[in-house]
Amino acid sequence: MKATRIVFALAVALCPTLASAQASGGLTVAFGAEGTTLDPTKYSAGVDHYFISQMFEQLVRYDPDQKMVNWLAQSWELQQQDGKPVIDVKLRPGVKFHNGDPLTSADFEFSFQRLRDPKVSRWSHLQANVERFEIVDDLHFRIHFKEPDGNYIADSLELWAIPKKYFEQVGEDGFAKAPVGTGPWKFVSRSVKEDLKLEAFDDYWNKDARPKVKNLTIKIIPEDLTRVAAFKSGAVDWIDNVPPAMVAEFKKMPGVRTFTAISGNNLYIDFPTYKPESPFNKLKVRQAVAQAIDMDAIIKSVLFGQGERYAEVGKGSTGYDPDLKPWAYNPKEAKRLLTEAGYPNGFETPCYNLTTPREPNVKEMGEAIFAYLGTVGIRCKVQGLEYGAWINLGRRGRNGPPEMDGILSWMWTQGLPGDPATPWGGHLHSFVPGKGWGSYSYTDDKQADAMVEELKATMDPAKREEVIRKISRYKHDNVLGGLTTYRPVITFAWRDKVEFKPWPYPGAWRGFQEIGLKP
Repeated sequence: MKATRIVFALAVALCPTLASAQASGGLTVAFGAEGTTLDPTKYSAGVDHYFISQMFEQLVRYDPDQKMVNWLAQSWELQQQDGKPVIDVKLRPGVKFHNGDPLTSADFEFSFQRLRDPKVSRWSHLQANVERFEIVDDLHFRIHFKEPDGNYIADSLELWAIPKKYFEQVGEDGFAKAPVGTGPWKFVSRSVKEDLKLEAFDDYWNKDARPKVKNLTIKIIPEDLTRVAAFKSGAVDWIDNVPPAMVAEFKKMPGVRTFTAISGNNLYIDFPTYKPESPFNKLKVRQAVAQAIDMDAIIKSVLFGQGERYAEVGKGSTGYDPDLKPWAYNPKEAKRLLTEAGYPNGFETPCYNLTTPREPNVKEMGEAIFAYLGTVGIRCKVQGLEYGAWINLGRRGRNGPPEMDGILSWMWTQGLPGDPATPWGGHLHSFVPGKGWGSYSYTDDKQADAMVEELKATMDPAKREEVIRKISRYKHDNVLGGLTTYRPVITFAWRDKVEFKPWPYPGAWRGFQEIGLKP
């Protein structure tokens, strides 16, 4: 009881009550995870989009019905020029940056140049097939490709609107401290690991989909109980990642509204199959791992049903194959396979677990997976990692140790509605230094490499579906690029005085494109 009172007191002290927030024309919300940057060129993982998406925008995006719609692009089309693909873009007129500068083609060219620079961007390889950027006029440009690149379209045309003139005036450090975009929210201030303060952009171009409240404060509250207590006390008006054990309670709570959906994230566990000396280099060991884990039981007991199993590609995503099923739980077969692989007594291995609540109960989920592995003889030496250390451990090509040498609880969003091509280029394709392939990969398989490269070069939608299904079957049977586990089901909660419409991407439903207070 004493601990509960302390948590409640901390929650009340976090920020103003709902009544005072309404009086000041603002709302306070709480996220369970903190981003690593507010610069869309430098993002490292999906959690960064929670914050970037409030201030920055792309050429196209997915609407609340998960349909791709033109956004900063008034129109765009795929053309051919001299036998090579060209994306022709016409910008929406009248769009302004937060500092009042007009959005022009030069800003997107500047964004492209930053995104292609490996010294700035972790995703420079995504621009590798672009031959040149042609400015036709202030509101018209073309992206010329050296060769077909279907991933470019699947990834929402990739470019973010970044103000060239402002960036060159303030420099990289100045932009990091006071970012400027075209989005519905303007930057006010940020205290790392504490909060991000934003103000509605009065000159925002989209009059039909915009905030109806003046100020927004995003609090960072990783601890589930503290975040829930902050909501119940009125210290915050909206929270993400309602703890799975409390979803049913929140759905019945008077005066509270909830939203539940697939997060768009795809979780899996990975292992260093590329190392000849690793036990996981052996197919039978990987197949043993695949059958050693009762994922259905983990979803039921650890995640309280808030998860959806998937086999390589989730339902509704490009290339989804309903005939491909997840591996079934079969510990007896797992032990037999380990014996045949030369490990009748099993073996020890490091097991790396994310402790930051990037997804609900992700820490506990990882611990349960490692416990199941122990029952068949794969004995985990568990190491818990905070988000920053975890993301760096998974990345290949870093200078110096440590390098992932065991089992890693990992994730890579395929997005909503979803396309696996870019994630597979990062964790199924083998690591190629300086080329972007396999940036988080512990797999080295030439057949998989060839298929992933074929997929990237495929722009025809029907053909892409066919190639994705082919890769899915091969990846699944050989347990390569990680063992798929589940897609989280997430729940948000807000007071019924708050109006909120969830948009799926960017931001995994957390973009406050449309939020306000009811009259």
